[in-house]
Amino acid sequence: MIVIKSQEDIRTMREGGAILAEVLHEVARHAVPDADTLSLDRMAQDLLVARGGTPAFKGYQGYPASLCVSINNEVVHGIPSREKKLRDGDVVGLDLGVLYKGFYTDMAVTVGVGKVSRTARRLIEVTRQALERGLRKVRAGATLGDIGNAVQSFVEKKGFGVVRSLVGHGVGTEVHEDPPVPNYGEAGTGAVLKAGMTLAIEPMVTVGDYAVSTLDDQWTVITDDGSLAAHFEHTIAVTERGYEILTRS
Repeated sequence: MIVIKSQEDIRTMREGGAILAEVLHEVARHAVPDADTLSLDRMAQDLLVARGGTPAFKGYQGYPASLCVSINNEVVHGIPSREKKLRDGDVVGLDLGVLYKGFYTDMAVTVGVGKVSRTARRLIEVTRQALERGLRKVRAGATLGDIGNAVQSFVEKKGFGVVRSLVGHGVGTEVHEDPPVPNYGEAGTGAVLKAGMTLAIEPMVTVGDYAVSTLDDQWTVITDDGSLAAHFEHTIAVTERGYEILTRS
């Protein structure tokens, strides 16, 4: 069931989203060569708690950390550890969620560590722009297929792949709510958007083929062909004429 949020609900999600965006951007500034990913996780948790939030992912279905740190061919859900250190040239996806006053928001960015390759820079920029293309289709009366088609057509025109087996989602009083929000599809198909829906839209893009697998840790998702991947995400509220980004600092 798709839950329509009240203006008060959205106001609360806006407050939580601002906290989340501020924290994630601060963590991203520390994604530098030789930084260990557990330190980034601890930073994210401490900053969220200091601002009145609770990490959304820690303990969720057994996930052991607050921050997902996915490096190079890791698409999403990479688990931080002291031994896992960033290196010059890495492509790093940082995915973080917060629970604030009973509501969740979810956000992700991908950054390059030090000096990255031209291909990595293109991948990051195309993925960021793909999120923007998808957002442009959001308004009451549009469909989920409009969003997915906008993302897919833009990404594939640039020569990259769009992950199919992982999708965006509704978000609110639960980390994951209905509806699923695919990053591919046909315009004019799927659920019709209504004002008050809150969605986490999150393109996941690969340099090579879009096929992915999950490692033995049961969390980390990697590209089957070993190619680089990137991930951007915002939590948004659907409005009559468009959308509002709730994860904005």
